[in-house]
Amino acid sequence: MATTTKMRYDISKGSGSVKTVRTIPVIRKDPTTVRRVSEPDTKPPPKPAPKVARILSQDYEVIKKECLTLGALWEDASFPATSKSVYPSGLGRITMEWLRPGDICNDPQMSVDGCTRFDVKQGTLKNCWFLAAIASLCSTGNKELFDQVVPQDNLFSKDKYAGVFRFRLWQYGKWMDVVVDDRLPTVGGKLIFARSATDNEFWPALLEKAYAKLNGSYEALQGGNTSEAMQDFTGGVTENYDLQEDAPKDLFTIMRKAFERDSLMGCSLDPKDSRMEREGRLPNGLIVSHAYSVTAVKEVKVRGMKVSLIRIRNPWANECEWNGAWSDRSPEWKALSEEDKKSLGLTFEDDGEFWMSYEDFVKNFNLLEMCNAVPTASDSRTSTTGGKIRWEMTTYEGSWKKFVNAGGCRNYLNTFWTNPQFKVQVVDPDEGDEDNTGTIIVALMQKDRRKQIANVGQKMLAIGYGIYKIPDNHVGPQNINFFRYNVAVAQSPSFTDIRERVSRHKLPPGSYIIIPSTFTPNEDGDFLLRIFSENPVPSTEVDEVTKIIEKPDVKVPVTQGDRDEERDLRELFRQTAGSDLEIDAYELRTILDSNFKAEFKIDGVSLETSRSMVAMMDTDHSGKLGYDEFKLLWTDLRRWKKVFIEYDVMKKHSLSALELRAILNSSGFRVSNHTLHCLVMRYCDPKGNIHFDDFMLCVVRLKTMFEAFTTAARGSAAFATFTSDQFIQTTMYS
Repeated sequence: MATTTKMRYDISKGSGSVKTVRTIPVIRKDPTTVRRVSEPDTKPPPKPAPKVARILSQDYEVIKKECLTLGALWEDASFPATSKSVYPSGLGRITMEWLRPGDICNDPQMSVDGCTRFDVKQGTLKNCWFLAAIASLCSTGNKELFDQVVPQDNLFSKDKYAGVFRFRLWQYGKWMDVVVDDRLPTVGGKLIFARSATDNEFWPALLEKAYAKLNGSYEALQGGNTSEAMQDFTGGVTENYDLQEDAPKDLFTIMRKAFERDSLMGCSLDPKDSRMEREGRLPNGLIVSHAYSVTAVKEVKVRGMKVSLIRIRNPWANECEWNGAWSDRSPEWKALSEEDKKSLGLTFEDDGEFWMSYEDFVKNFNLLEMCNAVPTASDSRTSTTGGKIRWEMTTYEGSWKKFVNAGGCRNYLNTFWTNPQFKVQVVDPDEGDEDNTGTIIVALMQKDRRKQIANVGQKMLAIGYGIYKIPDNHVGPQNINFFRYNVAVAQSPSFTDIRERVSRHKLPPGSYIIIPSTFTPNEDGDFLLRIFSENPVPSTEVDEVTKIIEKPDVKVPVTQGDRDEERDLRELFRQTAGSDLEIDAYELRTILDSNFKAEFKIDGVSLETSRSMVAMMDTDHSGKLGYDEFKLLWTDLRRWKKVFIEYDVMKKHSLSALELRAILNSSGFRVSNHTLHCLVMRYCDPKGNIHFDDFMLCVVRLKTMFEAFTTAARGSAAFATFTSDQFIQTTMYS
């Protein structure tokens, strides 16, 4: 039964007659990045702060200064204290009150005695994955990393407090300054979402609000993968390990080294039975479909034998801990020396944190998520200089557009080739690699889907990629025939509806193309593709160059049939043209209708199409065509008509937009993805079909614009110069 509730808020409660300041957002975009990174030593030296973009162009320093000058507390108009910021879908709404920390408790602080993993407690929002990532961030011991996410200039001191706070989060290749006010959702004067174990500490709640703003709402944070948030705290590379299927034999060593390098780790377990309740508690104390933090990876000696231990934390904080071997107060701890207990920082409290053996960890958990600041080497190799392996990284931003280049996976051969294509060249094998191969890591991330889940009801797309070997000298994208006869040499393990798919591949030197795609065709989405390699790997996006293909003149013997057709065409023109022996757009339409109307079952050729045909051939801008001009036009129309019929195998008199590129290629045109997108938007119907009349209009205008450009460019130049008057004449008359 559905119930309707109201959300209540009071922006002035507890602040007397204090003024408020609102700001209006402006959105900007940043360019793609290419950089070189290196695998860090165990304790890397301090690094300069990363370049930071401002979300919605909100400048923390400017806002704070203005508010302090006015004696005001800031109110963020872009993320208001309303139901829109919590549950934009309208589902799950509860009556709540938005309060500032000073209204909730006395002496509010950003942190009390420092920020630790024990501060973080989950509220009613189902975002354990996000809170597990926060706990992992606190567990690294890397204060520099934490301070980057939670800057230390966030203060409640009387002379510095203006109700505005900032956090620094990575988003799709860029570091973002996310500015929020400190109005927080409460019920009965208590926080209902993330909170601290200490009542007057507010950094977890404010960080959660910043992340909610970045993703569009609090609701958008319900359900997710810990690796997603860990990545947004570090800008790093995530790699997942299926503990039940393909966990490497040296996984504990990988985990230990990752922990020493301040990598973030999380884990979860799936229900063994589909009927099992989500987030239900097992007899061993673990929770299914629930995210945990890995907070330590250690090795101890027990009676002369090495024991591998993993420390894990439940974001629920004070309940549901593992109760098996090495759990709190289990007999195994009696065999450990006091020195080892001290080195582990061992405490037995009801805090949601527990230890378990590596063997039990692998046996009980399904997924390990690991986020490294940069990729880790798959072995212990170092460079010849004795330092850690350096990594090259190249970043591309791209899109899948419905009916244009959203071709789906290889199962859909007829459209798969239309997907974006990226060429990479593995020039040299990795240093010391016995198999003579080079390592590349492909990280494919879909963008902004979490924000769209709550706002517009969209879901995460199932994404993946394939890698294909191509000839070194090949130029341009591969067509359908290539994929018909070639299989991928490497690919993502599967297509999965998570934010990012990351896999490591070892490839012999040579040229390859990476094809990122959704599983199903015609799904719109934006993506970020990152390519990491141990050695420089030249790469580029492969796209068509928009151009017209001139067909060579071929001497074809003239047959009697050709002579008869010529005679009939001349007579038809004479009858239609009248005494001036020229035809205008209206007269041309009469000729076109007599030839195409019945054959293609259309109401008639549009006047717009016939006008464009006249404009294509009308070199003297008379608005009419003589017979010689008409004859040349008819030659083009017959050729384009033949191409349309060849592709219309089902005789539907319309073609799919996903076939448009192939049809244009057969008609003598090459177009880039961006140009193709414009053509699809302009000439296809909402169902992604292009009809005969629209196809004719499309190719006629294409040819007209190519010829206008070629004339202005004076031959084969890549650029043409138009005055504004010339440009308007060309575009308006075509």
